[in-house]
Amino acid sequence: MMGEKEMDRENRNTAILPILPIRGGIVLPGQLIPITITSEKAKSLVEDVLDDPDAKILAVAQKSADRVAETIDDIYTIGTIIKITKFFRDSNNNIRLIVEGLTPGRILKLIQTDPYMKGEVEELEIPPVETRDPEIESLVNGIIKAFREYTQLSPIHTEEHLRKVEHVVSPVKLAHMVTAMLPAKVEEKQVILEELDPKEKLKKVLELVHRHIEMLRLSEKIQEKVREEFEKTQKEYFLREQIKVIQKELGEEDIELEELEKKVETLPQHVKEVARRELNKLRRLQPISPEYHVVRTYLDWLVNMPWNVETEDNLDLKNAKKVLDEDHYDLEKVKQRILEYLAVRKLKKDAKGAIMAFVGPPGVGKTSLGQSIARALGRKFIRISLGGIRDEAEIRGHRRTYVGALPGRIISAIRKVGVKNPVIMLDEVDKIGADFRGDPAAALLEVLDPEQNKEFVDHYLEVPFDLSKVIFITTANTTVTIPPPLLDRMEVIDIPGYTLEDKIHIAMRYLIPREIRNNGLEGYDIRFTEGAIRKVIEGYTREAGVRQLSREIASILRKIALRIAENNIKQKRFIITEKSVKKYLGPEKYYSEVAERKGEVGVIIGLAWTPTGGDIIFIEALKMPGKGNLKLTGQLGDVMRESAEAAFSLVKANHKQWGIEDSKVFMENDVHIHVPAGAIPKDGPSAGISILMALISLLSGRPPKPYLAMTGEITLRGKVLPVGGIKEKVLAAKRAGVREIILPKWNKKDLEEIPRDSIKDIKFHFVDDVNEAYRIVFETT
Repeated sequence: MMGEKEMDRENRNTAILPILPIRGGIVLPGQLIPITITSEKAKSLVEDVLDDPDAKILAVAQKSADRVAETIDDIYTIGTIIKITKFFRDSNNNIRLIVEGLTPGRILKLIQTDPYMKGEVEELEIPPVETRDPEIESLVNGIIKAFREYTQLSPIHTEEHLRKVEHVVSPVKLAHMVTAMLPAKVEEKQVILEELDPKEKLKKVLELVHRHIEMLRLSEKIQEKVREEFEKTQKEYFLREQIKVIQKELGEEDIELEELEKKVETLPQHVKEVARRELNKLRRLQPISPEYHVVRTYLDWLVNMPWNVETEDNLDLKNAKKVLDEDHYDLEKVKQRILEYLAVRKLKKDAKGAIMAFVGPPGVGKTSLGQSIARALGRKFIRISLGGIRDEAEIRGHRRTYVGALPGRIISAIRKVGVKNPVIMLDEVDKIGADFRGDPAAALLEVLDPEQNKEFVDHYLEVPFDLSKVIFITTANTTVTIPPPLLDRMEVIDIPGYTLEDKIHIAMRYLIPREIRNNGLEGYDIRFTEGAIRKVIEGYTREAGVRQLSREIASILRKIALRIAENNIKQKRFIITEKSVKKYLGPEKYYSEVAERKGEVGVIIGLAWTPTGGDIIFIEALKMPGKGNLKLTGQLGDVMRESAEAAFSLVKANHKQWGIEDSKVFMENDVHIHVPAGAIPKDGPSAGISILMALISLLSGRPPKPYLAMTGEITLRGKVLPVGGIKEKVLAAKRAGVREIILPKWNKKDLEEIPRDSIKDIKFHFVDDVNEAYRIVFETT
């Protein structure tokens, strides 16, 4: 037994027909209309059916005329079944058709989309019309009368069009003919086509004609008003006034001002007063006035600022710790500081926003930390790059008197995120410049002061905005170039370089999975052994962060991707070992210079701090016949030159106890001290102990202990004073293959910041005076 649905389907008049989408138009039953075919799909359809003179096609309107219809969602499902009456090609190889609309048709199911659409189409029947029905007669007469009035007003319709309409016998055909003649939208004509009830169809056509009559009357009224004013204005003024009259007739101008006024009423009181004053000024101005657009733009900024909008902080400490641990390895100081901030917010709801400065070498994750903090707090995040800006207006904005004036980057960022308490990252704050346009760093003083930024005034807005709930995070490679007053307003959190073990962990947990995704290799089993990562770190990178490491990993993965793409191999598993690293990356880029220069007379390994992390330097001393002069080269700064002079004086004063028996060596020789990498400027007092030991080695002819490095400032009395950057220096020594390090006694506490596992292979010597260092360097008792 067939179900009701199957029986209903059998009773339908259906057929498999090609489907022709029409852009920007519609075919109605009973109409002969021209169609131009330009798309390849439509050309293919027409060429396939030309051989069959009885072939039928379903013509359907596209919902959007901007693109070629590809799926059933791009077209209306009800159209008109048509047949082609004439066919020819034009000079551009486009196909021109004359088609006749037969009956409405509905797409029941789409069967194919290539090379053109084809589907199961049901022929829709329009019920027979009783022409003597009084209501039908009334509607037909109403349409003819209305169309007669329309032709009198319309500049494009003539008496011939009216005669055609008056001689139509069928009410349904009349409805379709009138609809086709009206310049209505596709959507409006589609409604007429889809309506199968004759009475309802006639009612909708009558309503459509009356609507177009009203539009013509309104247009004539507008033209009349414009003509009255045209005599006293130029053509440009005429066009502007025409727009103005149209807006006035439609009520759009008043609506815009009313909406603006509603938004003004929601503003805080101190902003509302300013906005009302500007709104009253806007009402008095003509739209063609240049000041109109200045005032309008200013009001847009005022009403769209998030004066009272803020996100609610996620104060779940466990969740915050989990998010921070997921995104970043180690960096315990930063994570602890964020958890402390959350704890304070939990206890004191109106706590002020934090202002933190992340200072450390490139590639350690300073910028990405800001995003993690925002995610942990549930706040919105935006980054502002300050590197290289020199104009104070970038921070405070321009005054409205300037052409093209806009607010500064802080206010623009607040508006962009739409809340008053986001996390704003001010990147590269140490690279701000200053010139005749002002000092942006000075403008930041108010922004980054928790006591002042509650009422931050941007030069453009000229209304105080509360920045006290914003969490500001600044990043820098060094604090040396940050002005002291600005630095004083920030809580500096040092982010030192990573140890070898840290880098291995970061590579395994973060870098490799990320680069596998970035290089389209998710479907492959790609593994790096720990030895391979260690090889990449030691032989192909020399950095405090992990940026270069990430690039080298990406380079390996790209080569794997190239093999897969070129050879179309089915291998799914790739294991990168220590031995195979060279195959992917070529010869090692770095080698242990410490091993190459071990035990050279007059050469000592020093430790230096740089904005990009720690590094080792070689202090070289050379003597030559002369008169006891000291020569210094290697782009040394004033402080480092003075350290060398102090070391030279110290050697002269204590030469006998340090194995230099003949004092004539100072009078008969010149001494030259050089620090290689001469293109790089160097300064600071921490090389004092290294220079002293290089001089002792040179003048006594004894080589220093191999694989030994040192740092420390010296005094003329032989004391060794503490220096900074110990963690960076020790990690640099570890990377370079140093086995022993001499440090000032007072720097012993700084080793607590370094994980014990990272420095377990290094022997440390803590000295208080130069004699202790001398005994270690030359292994004397």
